[in-house]
Amino acid sequence: MSKKVVVISTSLRKNSNSNALAESFAEGAGAAGNDVEVISLIGKQISFCKGCFACQKIGRCVIKDDAAEIEQKVLNADVVVWATPIYYYEMSGQMKTLIDRLNPLYPKDYKFRDVYLLAVAEDDGEYVPQRAVEGLKGWIDCFEKAEFKGFVFCGGVVDEGDIEGNEKLKEAYDAGYIC
Repeated sequence: MSKKVVVISTSLRKNSNSNALAESFAEGAGAAGNDVEVISLIGKQISFCKGCFACQKIGRCVIKDDAAEIEQKVLNADVVVWATPIYYYEMSGQMKTLIDRLNPLYPKDYKFRDVYLLAVAEDDGEYVPQRAVEGLKGWIDCFEKAEFKGFVFCGGVVDEGDIEGNEKLKEAYDAGYIC
């Protein structure tokens, strides 16, 4: 059965290493027959959440920007994949900002069940992505029908193209294929 897969690439750098992981995951998911969309945050306007909770009363955010369109795509996805560079041992600020802006999803009948994380960093220690993983799990915990399905982490990459030929690209492809 085909799934709707939304991959959100949060790096604002063109040709980023985390975007390469996102594209590899998407390629695998597509090869498995899924309907896949990769959303890049490059050029998107996403403002900070104001914490007004109007979205819980009116079903949408009062801020008019690109977050509303992304929210609708996440709402209707079966699988949500987040791709981020790791900054100071945590997810990127733009990823966290978008997560906060997805608050209107909370009371809705969201479809997503499976959530993945793809991450890259200069440091290659196993501990490097743990705060980002825990931060994403905090978001997932608010959606009782959703589950953290896993992550792919590629350390030791900094400059554009550093990830080329890395085995983690195949790992991301394989994760996408079985999602």
